[in-house]
Amino acid sequence: MGLVHMCANRFRGKGIDYDDLCGAGCLGLIKAAKAFDEGRGVRFSTYAVPVILGEIRRLFRDGGTVKVSRSLKELSLRLTRERERFLISEGREPTVSELAERCGEDPELITEALEASQPPVSLTADLDGSEGTVIDIPTPAPDTGIIDRIGLYQALSTLPAADRRLIYMRYFLGSTQTVTAAALGMTQVQVSRREKKLLAALREELEGGRDRQPI
Repeated sequence: MGLVHMCANRFRGKGIDYDDLCGAGCLGLIKAAKAFDEGRGVRFSTYAVPVILGEIRRLFRDGGTVKVSRSLKELSLRLTRERERFLISEGREPTVSELAERCGEDPELITEALEASQPPVSLTADLDGSEGTVIDIPTPAPDTGIIDRIGLYQALSTLPAADRRLIYMRYFLGSTQTVTAAALGMTQVQVSRREKKLLAALREELEGGRDRQPI
């Protein structure tokens, strides 16, 4: 659970409740526990953190925990059209009861659809137009760097030895592409192309992408 809280803290204050972040993290923890293979020689924490982060990022990709049903979205579109017609014909905003009568729906359902159509409120928006923010967004957790390093280590461990050596020489030793090419028996152009492909694959791995392309 310490891993879950460490990962969830990284996304605290970004629009999703901390409890929901922890819930997604727990799902990732369970998946990691089920899939973990001690035979790979990797510590469980090293393996689990990218999986936990992937589940939390999935929560953001899916729009958080608030889901609007398709029927409610369709009713919201109908209400928008009926409201525009009412404004043209009557010259004023319709009431909920008038919209319910025009659409043949229950007023409570009309209210729910109207609320669902409202844009999300920014956490940093000013309530009275004055300067300043309503809610202070917390700074990143101090253990963010640790999470990144664990995730990077896990991603690098999946690469073939030659690719790991290429990344190590370029970004840990600071070798030029020409020097790296000579050490690996490649041309500078081959190193450049392979490096770009590896960086793209590592970035996708660290971001928890679901449809990863083979390296």
